[in-house]
Amino acid sequence: MSKPNHPRMLAETEAEAVLRNIRVSPRKLNIVATSIRNLPAGRAIAELTFSKKRIAQDVKKLLQSAVANAENNHQLDVDRLVVTTAEVGRGIVMRRFQARGRGKAARVEKWFSHLRIVVAERDIVTKAEKRASSARGVSAAGRNRPVDAAGPIIEGAQA
Repeated sequence: MSKPNHPRMLAETEAEAVLRNIRVSPRKLNIVATSIRNLPAGRAIAELTFSKKRIAQDVKKLLQSAVANAENNHQLDVDRLVVTTAEVGRGIVMRRFQARGRGKAARVEKWFSHLRIVVAERDIVTKAEKRASSARGVSAAGRNRPVDAAGPIIEGAQA
């Protein structure tokens, strides 16, 4: 007897890729992960390509893997993919010792991290489209509603 299949935790329009035990501290990796969150996948790959951080190339490879998973395993449209989450977690910690003066030693901690990237298929709205919709008087939340010609009624004012 084998165990039953594990249910899928993601939606049908999402795909993920996970990289474990990356030799960089979670704090440094989170800076790179923050730079790609909520970006379209193509733009996120471009950001990582020209980033000066050393770990950005590994994150780029993982993002490309997530895009490939979305295309091949879930038949999602690559042009409509957006990086919804980029989660950084703590991995193992290698502890080493460095010699100090007077026969003492200091502990050096070498942190490892985990990274999980989820891409989802969404309609991508550009800045030009956002500006055009706000110029028409319709905001994303629908707050800009037309006011009648008389204007707002103020109580206690004489007409």
